This record gives sequence, structure tokens and C-alpha cells, in this order.
Amino acid sequence: MASNRHSRAGGNLVSALNTDNLITDNLITDNIDVWTSAIKKRNSQGRGSNSKVELVGIKKLRELILELAVRGKLVPQDSNDEPARVLLEKIAAEKAQLVADKKIKKQKPLPEITDEDQPFELPKGWSWCHLQDISIYIQRGKGPKYDESGKVKVISQKCIQWSGFDLEPARFVNNESLSKYQEERFLQPMDLLWNSTGTGTAGRINLLEYVENKTLVADSHVTVIRTILINAAFIKNYISAPGIQYRIEPGRENSLVSGTTNQVELNTSAVTSIEVPIPPLTEQHRIVAKVDELMALCDQLEQQTEQNLTSHQTLVEELLKTLTQSVNADDLTAMDGGNISSNEDRAGANSFQQSWLRIADHFDLLFTTEDSIEQLKQTILQLAVMGKLVPQNPSDEPASKLLEKIAGEKAQLIKDKKIKKQKPLPAITDEEKPFELPSGWEWCNLGFITVIRGGKRLPKGQQLTTNKTPYIYIRVTDMRDGSIREDDLHYVSGDVQSKISNYIITKDDIYMTIVGATIGKCGLVPLRFDGMNLTENAARITPFYGIDRTYLFKCLDSKFAQEQFFDKTKQVGVQKMALNRLSSTKIPLPPLAEQHRIVAKVDELMALCDQLKTRLADAQTTQLHLADAVVENALSE
Repeated sequence: MASNRHSRAGGNLVSALNTDNLITDNLITDNIDVWTSAIKKRNSQGRGSNSKVELVGIKKLRELILELAVRGKLVPQDSNDEPARVLLEKIAAEKAQLVADKKIKKQKPLPEITDEDQPFELPKGWSWCHLQDISIYIQRGKGPKYDESGKVKVISQKCIQWSGFDLEPARFVNNESLSKYQEERFLQPMDLLWNSTGTGTAGRINLLEYVENKTLVADSHVTVIRTILINAAFIKNYISAPGIQYRIEPGRENSLVSGTTNQVELNTSAVTSIEVPIPPLTEQHRIVAKVDELMALCDQLEQQTEQNLTSHQTLVEELLKTLTQSVNADDLTAMDGGNISSNEDRAGANSFQQSWLRIADHFDLLFTTEDSIEQLKQTILQLAVMGKLVPQNPSDEPASKLLEKIAGEKAQLIKDKKIKKQKPLPAITDEEKPFELPSGWEWCNLGFITVIRGGKRLPKGQQLTTNKTPYIYIRVTDMRDGSIREDDLHYVSGDVQSKISNYIITKDDIYMTIVGATIGKCGLVPLRFDGMNLTENAARITPFYGIDRTYLFKCLDSKFAQEQFFDKTKQVGVQKMALNRLSSTKIPLPPLAEQHRIVAKVDELMALCDQLKTRLADAQTTQLHLADAVVENALSE
């Protein structure tokens, strides 16, 4: 949620960025709360503790800080600083002496860096060099022989995270194999460790600030960089900045990696030849201190943002819960022709109305995230199945009459041998009823108002094909968004169809998955798939006459029903819900006329939720574009 005023963390960041008057662009500082609040759904785990969204705006701010730092735009230059060329001369002399003393090996000279090789223009007093020029050791680690215990631990890629080192996954080197490790392979304080293998892993780098003598080594997927007479933290910041990280991907301009997008390799030769901007040593220290200060403020802003998101989510949950805990929805129109009949009814009516008014008065502030809109959708379904979404009409034929008709229809179908006689389901006791139903509604088991059948496993040795035949085989992966998707359909041949033709699904059915992590996922069957084959990992649910198929689907899709499915699954191994257990699912059944009214109201409200979601997505996209524009504009100045 954007604010007209800077948050405390945001305000501190603005002050810190403006301290040296280098950040003059008002687009960056005046709008920092807007563009740093940009978020998007998280694709995978990364920096930050929030599991559902990625704080893209703050991530962009971190990247901007690093890029400004390594380009000389974060702290002012001091003309009294000894220029970097003098520092590089000292480093060259020191390395030459180490070679002469046989303490390091002589490195192969690299080509001179031309103007065309320089990624950006440097401030006065800075110089370009290769990473090799300022390092005495750049080498991949060694493939270890592991043991359960030992004197030395191995730093693997799992140990190197953006947030720091995690030695928990580190394993031991076999003590007897330590003789094969040369002296330089043991990690030293201020070594840089750079992950060098694997998509999504290669590129992470960290600085080992402290290590006891001969207690750590790196494995073969980690590159060790040991600098000399340089602030290693500055080099870490440069490698962490977008300019280098952008190149950790095949196909990029000046890509540093080889291989494919599925498995990239950061070769040592690429690491040694990286062009590095070198400031005067005293400026390196100032830059590192400023980056540390700003990153600490980013941490505060990130923590504050995540706390706000969590608090917002909790607030939405609690306010929506008050709606489902109220008595009914009749107070939105009138009770008993406009007269509330009892103090209890009046209290319930006032409770629902007050809860709704609290939400309605702050609607634009509450439903500002994708998660909050999904919660609103679930609340709508919950209110629908509780009889709180539309008012009841005493003229409707009660659900009890509907159940009598269904019982008669089932008896006739059994007599005609069209369906099998089922074992009677136990009656639903008062203790099993999770909430009180409105007048005219009835509790029933799903198996009483529907026929539930399973799908069919493919015959042994038979395979699905992507070659189009008239016989579609509907899999669990095709069941998405309450319908059946057509983007990756698979088919069976005519020979297979003849063997499984009795296991079809029709346009009058509801599908439901009954195996695996997606148990309970359900939806309607489009006309296009009428008569198609159904996987054995799903069930087809056919309502009897008098049951609105769409109402039943929405009921099964509600949190109330979904929680029943979870309770019916095995807790160990592959989860599976047996059809007889599915039959015992408790269903709140309204009169048929009210079923139709509920479906119409739910569809209307869901459409409004979708509009809200679209507006939110558009706003988030705008924020993301603004964040990109701010960073690009800052770097182009």
C-alpha cells in the first residue's frame, strides 16, 4: 500500500542517499515509497522471508545502490586520495615479489582493456583492470572425499547465500585425503567465494570475513578469489551488482557463463578476465561503508514492508471472518416483511450489517493484494453455502421436498438397473453440523444427491499420444481454474478407447481430483469435453435432477468443503481419497430456486473480484515499470 508520506525506513533511506548530494533526481527520492513498494508473486524462494510475494521495488533499490556504488556515484570523490593507478602499480610490484619468492605462481598476462571493453565511464582517479590483476589466487575448489566427521569442512554452493554463509549443509573432508590439498586451497579470511555451477545458483557470491586456520575448503562448484591490497568487500559489491549478475546467463551480451539455461558454468578463465573498476583505496572504504549503511536501511524497509503485508493479511482475514460468524443476510433486505421477530435475530442482523459496513467503508484499503482478493472470493463462497449471501424466500419449495424427489428418482433408477444400490450413509447428527442452516435448507451427504464414479487407468502397456484423435483422455494436469484447459491435451487411439469407453465424463458432471497434492480440485465440464475419457486420478460427480450443478460446484470449491476433503486423505505416502469417503461429504442444500439465486449472485460478485484483480495487476505493473524507469534513469545520468 503506497503512502503519501515516507515511512520511517524510507525517509532514512532518502536522507542517506541525499547526504552527499549525489542523488539529485527527484524521481528517485520523492517517490521512493511508491516505486520501492512494487511487488509481484514469487516464483521461487529468494532474499526475504515473505513466501508469497517478491518485494521487487526493494530488490531494485538494492541493485541501484550497488550499481551507483561501483560507478562512483554513491559517495563523492576526494582529489587528495591517492589515484587507483598508483594502487595498481603497488599491487603489481607486490605480486612480482611473491612470484620471485615462489609464494604464488606467475599469471598469464591478459590483453589490455580497450575503451570498447569498458562497460561505463569512470570518475577521475579510478582505473580499469582485470580481476586477475588484483588477485593472487583465482581457482575452483576441489572435489572432496566426504566423511561423517573430520577436521575440515567443505563449503558447497548451498553454503553460499545472498544473505550470508550457512555452514549447516557443510560436510567434512575425509582426514586421510587432506594431504592432497595444497596450502592455498585452505580458505583464508577475506576470500571471496563465488558459486560457479547451475542455473539459479551460479552467481551468488559472499565474503568470508573470518575463518580459523585450515578449517575450510571449497568444493569444485565454487570459485575462490583471493585479492591483494584491495578492499575485498568492494569487489564483492561489484560482482553482486546487476552489471555482472546480468551476464550470468547464456545468450547475454558478454556472457560470463557457458552451457545451457538448464546448466550453466562460470569458468575460471571468464572470472580472471572480468573488467573491474578500481577506485582509490580510501574511496573503496567509503563506498563499502555507505553500501553497508544503505543495505541495513533496505533491510529495515524490507522487514517493515513484510510486517505491513502480514498485518494487512491478518486484518482482512479477521474482518472477513466476522461476516461468516454472523447469523444471516436477511438484514440486508428485511426480516418477516420488515419486522425483526426477536432480539436474537436483531442482534444477528446488526452483527452482520456492522461487519459488512466496516469492510465496505475501507474496501479500497483492504483489498489491495492478490491474496486479499482471493480471501474475499473464498468468503463469498462461504457466505453462499451458509445461506448468508442472498435472502431466503418462504415461497420456495423447501430442500426437504427436493430430497424426497431425489430419493424417489434413485429408487426408480435402481429398479431400472441404471445405477447400483448404495450402502446407506449414516445420518448427519447435530454434532456434525458445523453451522446452523436457514429455514428451508437441509444437510445431506454428497453421495445422496449425486452419483459418484471413478475414471479409468490406461490399459497396461498403452501410452497417451499428442496426435489428435477423436478420443481425449482428460488428466489431472488438464483440470485448472474450475474448467478443463485445452493447451496440452492428450489422446488415446481407437483400440484403447474401446477398452475404456465406459469411463467417460459428460457435460452434466463435475470433476474432482482424488489423488496427490491437488485432492479436491474440482470444476465444471465444458460441452466440448462431453463424452471424453477420464483419468483414474479423478472422480466424476453427477447431480440428480433438482440440484443446480453450478451451485454444487461452488459448494465443493468452498473452504468448508475443501477442509472435509483434506480430512479424508491419508497422512502418509501418496494421498488418495476413496469414493465412498467422498460420498460422505456434508453438503448444505438450499431450495432449488435459492440455488439459482446464489449462483447468479456468486457469479456477479466473482466478476467484480476479477475486475478488482485486473486493476490491481495493472497498478502493480505500473509500479514495476516505474521501478525499472527509476533505476535506468539514475544510471544514465
